[in-house]
Amino acid sequence: MSSGADALIIAGKPFTSRLMLGTGKFRDYGLMKAAIEASGAQIITVSIRRVELNAPGHEGLLDELDLSRYQLLPNTAGCRTAAEALRVARLARALTGVDWIKLEVIPDARYLLPDSLETLKAAEQLVGEGFTVLPYVQPDAILARQLEKVGCATVMPLASPIGSGRGLLARALIETVIDGATVPVVVDAGLGVPSDAAQALEIGADAVLVNTAVAEANDPVGMAGAFGLAVQAGRAGYLAGRMAVRAHASPSSPVAGVVRLPDPEVPVPAPGGR
Repeated sequence: MSSGADALIIAGKPFTSRLMLGTGKFRDYGLMKAAIEASGAQIITVSIRRVELNAPGHEGLLDELDLSRYQLLPNTAGCRTAAEALRVARLARALTGVDWIKLEVIPDARYLLPDSLETLKAAEQLVGEGFTVLPYVQPDAILARQLEKVGCATVMPLASPIGSGRGLLARALIETVIDGATVPVVVDAGLGVPSDAAQALEIGADAVLVNTAVAEANDPVGMAGAFGLAVQAGRAGYLAGRMAVRAHASPSSPVAGVVRLPDPEVPVPAPGGR
């Protein structure tokens, strides 16, 4: 975890962990809670539609979470338009008493890519209604600045398609989002292994959000712990400052004073010889 002096600050609230964890896809609540504990995460996202509809296997989800220990982050998963997202966000606040919302507007069923225009429209309305808005978006620096301008608490660019485990495919674009950002940048979606999370923090992201990579691991609890360590390492590496990248080798030991022998003569093969 980050030290208190290096806290992640979202909407004025400090967090020592830079890992957020989703609650979907776990085999059961016991495994979910053990993974959350192992991860060290302090911000936990839940799909409010699952809570609202009490879908089989998800009854009592909120009762399983100690909300005195975690910042609950309801999300608008499944919403295809700004209007749907606004309805679900308002429902989330009524059900939970929490005004934080992870805004997702995804009309694309094949690749699950967020709709930038509808996301911006919904974000502006929700901020105006007093929500703390954390929008899930494509890695678009122009959109990120617009979301900052309307008052979003973070921007959450995708690394690769949701649940794909393909890692930082959009690294170069995420770097443009990070460059000049005035709110925390949380890399969300597509991370597959802890090294993906470490790399995201190394390039300057403030946090990551992970779900499938943990829930679908052979050992979800072990993987959750590994992601927790990865964000710590990535953040420490970012703060330490990486070395310059060179186009050529650079010896790590000085060459002055090295004892050298004469270069051996290389025999010249005779004509026709081997």
